[in-house]
Amino acid sequence: MTVEIKAPAFPESVADGVVSAWHKGPGDSVARDELLVEIETDKVVMEVVAPAAGVIEAIMAAEGETITSEMLLATLSAGADGVQASESPESEEPAAETKSGSVESIPMGPAVRALLDEHDLSSEEIEATGKGGRLLKEDVMAHLKRQPEQQSAQQPAPVRPAQQAVAPAPAAADLNIDGPTSERIEKRVPMTRMRARIAERLLGATQQTAMLTTFNEVNMAPLMALRRQYRDEFESVHNGTRLGFMGFFVKAACEALKRFPEVNASIDDNDVVYHGYQDIGVAVSVDEGLVVPILRDADFMSIADVEAAIASFGSKARDKKLTIEEMTGGTFTVSNGGVFGSLLSTPILNPPQTGILGMHTIQERPIAMDGEVVIQPMMYLALSYDHRLVDGKTAVQFLVTIKGLIEDPARILLQI
Repeated sequence: MTVEIKAPAFPESVADGVVSAWHKGPGDSVARDELLVEIETDKVVMEVVAPAAGVIEAIMAAEGETITSEMLLATLSAGADGVQASESPESEEPAAETKSGSVESIPMGPAVRALLDEHDLSSEEIEATGKGGRLLKEDVMAHLKRQPEQQSAQQPAPVRPAQQAVAPAPAAADLNIDGPTSERIEKRVPMTRMRARIAERLLGATQQTAMLTTFNEVNMAPLMALRRQYRDEFESVHNGTRLGFMGFFVKAACEALKRFPEVNASIDDNDVVYHGYQDIGVAVSVDEGLVVPILRDADFMSIADVEAAIASFGSKARDKKLTIEEMTGGTFTVSNGGVFGSLLSTPILNPPQTGILGMHTIQERPIAMDGEVVIQPMMYLALSYDHRLVDGKTAVQFLVTIKGLIEDPARILLQI
């Protein structure tokens, strides 16, 4: 039985996607729910898995091709017989002739063969880990990663022009610039859809909003003492969930948003939409940039719930498992640049939101307390806001409220 493998149904906010990587090729046997192909949209990378066990018959959308919602990607011959047939010698692909004219005896798919040709590699020099000695795309990629180490004692290899339509930002090792060189090396790669979408939104935020930023600083000593006192007990009671600072800042933001609803509102043409709930976006860093999954109804979540959700989002973001639904919406955003060492920055709004809170690194600084100069762990806070809706007075009072709640954490629980 032939089964059609189609692209996922994209939501209205996603017009199309790009076939990022095929993990299987024609003639490859697959198990049910095995990863077949990755689709990159401007928000997330979506995975398409096999609906049944069988053999890939044909691929209709090549890597780098732009596709639309529910477009046909491939066909699958389903059933146990198909899997067994693919493992028999009769169903293997015919041997392919390589560039050197020799016959390739190692079984592989067309995507793997194209990758070998692109990098001028021979299948004989790569260890095949697939079933029945089949050479997989993962085998070639692992070999390519090891190549810089193998070539370190030899002359630098020439840089080949990028061929793929979707390519990550090059690392220094990819450009052969990890050591002194007399060559003026450049490498041009296409911007990924996610990176392009981030660039578009950031540019739009600066051009279409009246963005302004106000700053303050917060003494983290009380919160750090509270964290030291209860960290181990908290982790034990809440099944290994770690007690961080983000939970307190998210809860403080929820309380401040209730007091200053303009910061929790959005502009829709000539209307102002006031949200009677707090959906907090939490900026998470991935290789391609920042993604912002949403904590739905964060005002009803406990600090433990917030910390567990953020940890889950971070893990899913690194594994590219975040869904579009988890990243859509949000009424306010919290971004923590302090984890990267940022001392002070101006966060950019995430339209149509009218406010974003930026946290920064904790640094011991001398401050005046009760007429004396003391050393305290201080953090700069930044609130960027849309001045079309939020006045300067409101923004300053909002940030002062955050400062007061963090410097006296009991206020968060008492809501005072």
